[in-house]
Amino acid sequence: MFEALKREFLAGITVSVVALPLALAFGMQATGNSEGAIIGLYGAIITGFFAAMFGGTPRQVTGPTGPITIIVTGIVAQYGLTYAFIAAFMGGVFQIVFGLLKLGNYLKFIPLPVVSGFMNGIAIIIILGQLKYVISSFLIVLLTIVFMLISIKWIRVIPPSLMALILGTVAVIGLEKMMPTIQLSLPFIKDFTIFGEVERIGEIPKGLPQLHLPIVEWDTLIKLIPPALSIAILGSIDSLLTSVVMDNLTGTKHNSNKELIGQGIGNAMAGLFGAMPGAGATVRSVVNLRCGAQTGLSAMIHSVALLSFMLVLGSLASEIPLAVLAGILIVTGFTMFDVDSIRVIPSEPRSDAIVMILTMVLTVVVDLMVAVGIGIVFSALIFMKRMSEEGVKVTNRKEGDMSIYTLDGPLYFGSTDALIDTIMKDEANSIAIEMDRVPVIDATGALALVQIHDQLKERGQNLYLIGIQKNVKVRLRKMKIFQSLGSNRRFRDIDELKFYASHGYRRKMYSNLQG
Repeated sequence: MFEALKREFLAGITVSVVALPLALAFGMQATGNSEGAIIGLYGAIITGFFAAMFGGTPRQVTGPTGPITIIVTGIVAQYGLTYAFIAAFMGGVFQIVFGLLKLGNYLKFIPLPVVSGFMNGIAIIIILGQLKYVISSFLIVLLTIVFMLISIKWIRVIPPSLMALILGTVAVIGLEKMMPTIQLSLPFIKDFTIFGEVERIGEIPKGLPQLHLPIVEWDTLIKLIPPALSIAILGSIDSLLTSVVMDNLTGTKHNSNKELIGQGIGNAMAGLFGAMPGAGATVRSVVNLRCGAQTGLSAMIHSVALLSFMLVLGSLASEIPLAVLAGILIVTGFTMFDVDSIRVIPSEPRSDAIVMILTMVLTVVVDLMVAVGIGIVFSALIFMKRMSEEGVKVTNRKEGDMSIYTLDGPLYFGSTDALIDTIMKDEANSIAIEMDRVPVIDATGALALVQIHDQLKERGQNLYLIGIQKNVKVRLRKMKIFQSLGSNRRFRDIDELKFYASHGYRRKMYSNLQG
């Protein structure tokens, strides 16, 4: 028992060290100023604690992430910080509803090219968002990047982002005493500063986060529904992707709907207490796992450790330069970029590459939700086209004056046109469709059978259905397809149909076939 608690405690402390600089940096990115750093830290504390307590993925660590940061950045720019907190609360409520409706079972079907595209777009946005610090404090940003890359390659004891944070801050303090301001005039860039006055985070509150209960009119709430849905949907996708990564590493199975509820509670609480919303963070979660964590307790300890840091060492954090956080974000953006998705473009299907690139461009140029929505629609259309080409396989054989078509595979809207065209070219007096290898049929496929029957009837031809599977039969009965086809139209097998055709028995002799 003691050893287990010890592992959870050490894992939580270690993860808090990893989370600290990222929380500060993502918060700064979201607001575009030093005020955001503390909001990001609050977000890691609150969402990390409540998502771990109520979530469905043991060992997962929640906090501000790239996708969430970009969404909040847009909300702050359009509506202001106060309304961003309201949107965070609403987004959390939406996530809770998603979990209660068990929508977590469906979010996993988002195509990989869409996920890669919007993650690449987010990485580009994060990097571009730091250009103002590159222009105003080039040397500091460059040194921070160098410190972080060196830490990634050679220093294993301290997380690279924390190492870069410490060394970058120390470098700024030293350079301010030794170097004058250095500015250059470059084409297309005004006031390019190699080194000059460096903006700090500033004073960090030493108290606990305060409850925010703003009075909001209905018109405002309605306006905030789209951005709140953006937080809910993309935060859910981000979290469940991390959950899948954790499953692959641990060999376990997360509860996706419970995870959505936990994430929703965390984000709702973040909105109430003036903090950034969050999502499951892959790097922090993997670090937590590798440190020996077994339960959500370690993630809760990580939140308590961050809160302790804020209360005890907040005065030291106030000296952290924003340019250092910018350097950390630039490296983080590059590490978020899915290089493999670009590398395999020449070898992957052209349609997948188009979806990935389209989603990435729309993410940068238009909006995250628009990009994901269009990416999913395009992927669905491509899938339908592929299925229409590869869908149900149709083979034909002749037995006397009867033409028999055997269907193999699902019969759905993507493959009905080809089936109708094929059968309508047949001039046999009787046409039978064997369906014992059709596992699934949708409404379009069912109605296609009626369409075939009606067109054949006009030409004086007969249609029969053979060997319908139980679940397909249930669907056809619910849609009253059998009534539309009329009596004496379905049989268990071809022998039964031949017997009926040769003896001409009345339908009552075959009432047992309706079962």
